[in-house]
Amino acid sequence: MTAAGDLFAKLCSRLALGFAVLALALWAAPAKALPLHVNQPLCHSVSGAEVNDAGLSARRFSCTGTPSGYQRGSLWLRAPLDGPGAQRSDVALMVHQSRFDRLAVAFSYVDGTTRWQQVRAGAYGSHWRTGGQILFEAPDRGVPLTAVTMRFDGLASHELLHARLIPKAEAGMQSAGMAATVGAALTLLLVSCIYSLSLAFAVRRQYLAWQAAWSGTMLLWGSLWSQVHLALVPGMAGTVSTQICTFLACLAITLATISAVTAVDRGTVPNRLRRAALVVGLGVGIAGIPLALIRSGSLGPLADILGLVVIADLLIVTAYLGWAWRRGSVEARDFLAAWGLPMAMLAFIHIVDVEDGFWGGGSKLLVFVAATWQALWLAAAATRRLAHLRVERDHARTAEAQAQQLARRDPLTGLPNRRGFVDSVTPLLEHARADNLPAALLLVDIDRFKSINDIHGHEAGDAVLCGIARRIERWEGPMCTVARLGGEEFGLLTIGMEGIILGRFAESIRRGIAACDHSEVVGDRLVTASVGVAEVRPACDFQQLYRLADEALYDAKRGGRNKVVVQRHHDAPGGSQGREVAVSN
Repeated sequence: MTAAGDLFAKLCSRLALGFAVLALALWAAPAKALPLHVNQPLCHSVSGAEVNDAGLSARRFSCTGTPSGYQRGSLWLRAPLDGPGAQRSDVALMVHQSRFDRLAVAFSYVDGTTRWQQVRAGAYGSHWRTGGQILFEAPDRGVPLTAVTMRFDGLASHELLHARLIPKAEAGMQSAGMAATVGAALTLLLVSCIYSLSLAFAVRRQYLAWQAAWSGTMLLWGSLWSQVHLALVPGMAGTVSTQICTFLACLAITLATISAVTAVDRGTVPNRLRRAALVVGLGVGIAGIPLALIRSGSLGPLADILGLVVIADLLIVTAYLGWAWRRGSVEARDFLAAWGLPMAMLAFIHIVDVEDGFWGGGSKLLVFVAATWQALWLAAAATRRLAHLRVERDHARTAEAQAQQLARRDPLTGLPNRRGFVDSVTPLLEHARADNLPAALLLVDIDRFKSINDIHGHEAGDAVLCGIARRIERWEGPMCTVARLGGEEFGLLTIGMEGIILGRFAESIRRGIAACDHSEVVGDRLVTASVGVAEVRPACDFQQLYRLADEALYDAKRGGRNKVVVQRHHDAPGGSQGREVAVSN
């Protein structure tokens, strides 16, 4: 496993541990909390919206059956506080946000006094709490409570209503814990959204853009569901936010489906399965539009039907990703791992009723935490894949650089070849020409090298070439560049050296080559070399310099070999050129 893979595994294990601790901390409502459901222990009554709150004492409540016909009127829900030790005055009522026009809460005391508190859609005041809840604290009068009554005007469905009676101290603790949890999840979703979007632009992958859109949608949904946005836009409290949340929840499923489908290359999965996943996913998003606008008793059954469609979408996407994984798709494997926890959460909340647990956050908090996990996992998985791609790119660049270096090196002697020599000396000649410096090219050709191959074999010839190359390489330095130009010919280029000094340098090279010991491969035979030197001032291009040096080398060969011939070409003061030939042996 690579270092990036190790980091990825550690990150995911720590996240898993953190979410496990969070689940244990939020698993159940405190023992002192009293969940309130219709008939358990809430008694209900229905009236017209025009009835005054003061008529509470005259209302008759039923503790059996199911309330109906309240959508255009008022639904009254009363929780009697009777039994040994049940009467207390330090309680708070925590109501989950739902679709209603007005909610009025009455705290009835044993002395017959009733105190009312209320909120309206768009005006929750200081009653809203993070986590999609509304808090009503019973006024402290030093007198025990006998009942708590809730009146909902224009309530969409009582099936979506969840409320709890808890001690005031625990209400504050739960609100703080919920705020910290939601704040952390929103921060992580924001980071994931920005990171995925930057990756989408960086690597030009479509599914990363859909993933960023999904993270952004979940971020917006979490902000609205948790009511964090009310700190900035208090007028959105109530039905408007709930309707937007319904649509965003459906849209998030659509975006997640598209992201998973587009992450797999076309052709990996049958087109029928691909189209089925996209159609069902788009269907969920489209269904969110009318579902968000409905305000009637049919909302509960429609939500149950949509839940089944969502499960079908998850199963189709799982089959799609599983098929792609079997075909070797790394992206499919990562998406399956990311979808594992959300799918487990959805299955869990459909089997177990958790609406009254997890500090009152219920199933929505579980889904929110699972979505945060999914976003982090996908971001980490994308980072891991990009790290692998970056390593592969670096290896490819290194291999390319090595190949280019080898293409400029002679494989036998290790010296630069003609191509590498020309590439390295061209900028040197341009610099010398700009500064009016002399330049010289020395061509060294081994005398009668063919006879060495013919008599002693090519292996002996190669050994001679390597020995001479090691000797020539000694002159490599800031003022001199060396190379094997081909066959038995070597080249040396110098900048700033001229006249007698250049001639002595060329002579030292000739003598140095003649002094090489090749007795192990050619016996007592003396191996010599002829040196042709072209000295110019100012410097010229390599091709012209090579032609002049080759002429000098030809003169050295024709003059008896084992000689140095120097041709000097200098611009005369009048603009004409002077030529001088010097021979030494």
